[in-house]
Amino acid sequence: MEKFYNLVDGLKPMLVMVVVQIAYAGTNVLFKLAASDGMSLRIIVAYRYIFATAFMLPLALIFERKNRAKLTWTILFQAFLCGLFGGSLSQNMYLGSLVLTSATFATAMFNLVPAFTFILAISFRLEKVGIRSLAGKAKVMGTLLGIGGAMLLTFYKGSEINIWKTNINLLNHYQSHKLHLATPNHNHALGALLAVANSFSYAFWLIIQAKMSAKYPNPYSSTALMCLMASVQAVVYALCMEKDWSQWRLGWNIRLLTAAYAGVVVAGMMISLVIWCMRMRGPLFVSVFNPLMLLCTAVAGSILLDEPLHLGSILGATLIVCGLYAVLWGKNVEIKKMSQLVPCTDSIEDKTVEVVVTSTPRNDNVEE
Repeated sequence: MEKFYNLVDGLKPMLVMVVVQIAYAGTNVLFKLAASDGMSLRIIVAYRYIFATAFMLPLALIFERKNRAKLTWTILFQAFLCGLFGGSLSQNMYLGSLVLTSATFATAMFNLVPAFTFILAISFRLEKVGIRSLAGKAKVMGTLLGIGGAMLLTFYKGSEINIWKTNINLLNHYQSHKLHLATPNHNHALGALLAVANSFSYAFWLIIQAKMSAKYPNPYSSTALMCLMASVQAVVYALCMEKDWSQWRLGWNIRLLTAAYAGVVVAGMMISLVIWCMRMRGPLFVSVFNPLMLLCTAVAGSILLDEPLHLGSILGATLIVCGLYAVLWGKNVEIKKMSQLVPCTDSIEDKTVEVVVTSTPRNDNVEE
């Protein structure tokens, strides 16, 4: 029985990350439905972070009231940048790409984040290439595979692949007032550019977040600050761009469901679960599950939204996922090498201390 409990306890992080990726895939479907109902994308983003802030602030005040780090102007500025590049700007570009292309396309392009993060980390000297080592070559090849997969996904469509046909299309229940989901080719190209820009913005947020976490290691407070900044930015942007005040009205419909789900469930509860998994298994374990969101979104989009799967989408997504795992494998090898070096240094220091301690009494006895 004890072995069974240990097995279940060991599977918890994996099961939690599967739930997280399924929840993320559900957000993509709801975003598409809300946009098809005529809800402004900018207002969707604003409401998302308003709900997320209202959910995360109490958690930060309750669980981190005793061990919260000192809040400085530098941390506030970093939180502002995190809210911009990882929140308001990133989400506005992502939703624009989601509506102009498809849920599967936007999710597949999001897997470019590790490649862009690797490039930015090298630029900011946070990462070394190490091209002579096998791990360094894997990271470079993985980055090139990811970029190549994104280009294939963007410029090659190919034949349509019908794995299943449900004849279910939830979009038929809503009428798009401002955005037409069946977009021409130039809108598809714009959606692809927005997807690439979103991936780059999100990667830039990871770099800033790493800097911020070093001085402000409070995950709930850090997330609450980011959501607060993102909500202010998104609201100001939406107020400047949207003149129709009726767009802000939320009823008991798909708009309220989308805003509440994206804010409370995804930006609140799921982020908390991700933080817990990172503490248990580390960030590498968490990032390995990113391609699962692509699979869940492709299945949900094909079944619920009647989005056709094309050969180019499958091939491009496969290259992106292969590139992602190549980068993660190379990084994992480097982390293992670094962890093997640390115990050696500690053991030498311990032996030195033992020699000094044992030698002191002998000298005292000689003098006496």
